[in-house]
Amino acid sequence: MSCWTFLVAFSLLVPWCHAGCAEVDSMTEAVAGEGFLLGCISCKKREEVSARATVDWHFKRPENHEFTHIFHYDHPNANVLHEDFSDRLQWQGTLNDDVQIGAVYVQNVTFNDSGTYRCTFRRTLFLPRQPENVVVEKEVELTVVAAANRELTAVISEIVMYVLIVVLQLWLILVMVYCYRKIWDEHEAREAKKALEAEGSLLESKDPCDGVQAE
Repeated sequence: MSCWTFLVAFSLLVPWCHAGCAEVDSMTEAVAGEGFLLGCISCKKREEVSARATVDWHFKRPENHEFTHIFHYDHPNANVLHEDFSDRLQWQGTLNDDVQIGAVYVQNVTFNDSGTYRCTFRRTLFLPRQPENVVVEKEVELTVVAAANRELTAVISEIVMYVLIVVLQLWLILVMVYCYRKIWDEHEAREAKKALEAEGSLLESKDPCDGVQAE
């Protein structure tokens, strides 16, 4: 129930740019030794306008002052541009010229991957009069940890789930007790009614002349 509530709230809070595309922020915590999806979404304001876009990813460690170009996507080519990410970056975004999802998947995350990632969309909108160039930049502050930290939402959802289970079990016990007592009362009432009917039948079957003859 709590998960469903979360999904409903999520769908209401996400700002829809147009049908089929929602700009959702990337996760910001990765676990060392595991994979991680760097999310980056840039929706077009008008879906009916055809466009073409390329995506670039840059990376800056906390101790550095400048960004390093690590990845470039120009459909259908995806190129890893830095040796630190060689064979570790995979394109997980849109698979056509009109790129709106620029996500990349990082394999085998290390603590050296902590830092700031900048995603840059360079989009050309083919408008009726003349093409228009648009640049969109988004940043992700990534922290790499040894073990996953449970989010507060997940903890609260689990607590609510267990509380609901306990409440439902107590309610079920109360219902069973109520039904048992109701069935028992009905059984007692039927037995009492049968006893009265039997007693009435016995009195009716007794011959009133027996008393007269005895006198």
